[in-house]
Amino acid sequence: MSVGRFQVMATLQAARAYVLGLPLESAQSWGLNRSIFYAAAKRGFKGGPGVEGKGTKARGTSKGAGTYFLGDEMAFKDEKGGVLRFTIGGKVQTKEDFEKQIKARFSGSFPQAWKEALSYVKGFPRNVLLSGEGFFNDVYRPKRDELAEKWTEMGESPRKQISRSS
Repeated sequence: MSVGRFQVMATLQAARAYVLGLPLESAQSWGLNRSIFYAAAKRGFKGGPGVEGKGTKARGTSKGAGTYFLGDEMAFKDEKGGVLRFTIGGKVQTKEDFEKQIKARFSGSFPQAWKEALSYVKGFPRNVLLSGEGFFNDVYRPKRDELAEKWTEMGESPRKQISRSS
């Protein structure tokens, strides 16, 4: 399996949220949520009732029923059992969803990719991480294809070694 831009966005967004203070499970929910949001926006989805988008509130503040702001980006939230998760299109992005849609594509190399993503994201000023546009333009866009290729190769390397020794 290959790692595509969708998985790169989700991983970097999760790292961003984690660096900005969300717990790991919430950060992964945020990452998947934002990846779904940007994929829909790329396909021309312009929004409507109940659609997440950009806001203007400070990082990590909740305002209004069911909304959460990470920097200037807003998503709908779902808090059950003391765990903050995010929703899009009425669907909650869970730990299991992140594992199926993101981690599984790394063919076992997600822990190394996660460490790299955290290190990379930590290298940016806080104001860049708090800006949806800044994150997209300065963090994600310049490295998305390079990371997709690198993380795909990391996942394939054990299989390549096995097939060479056969």
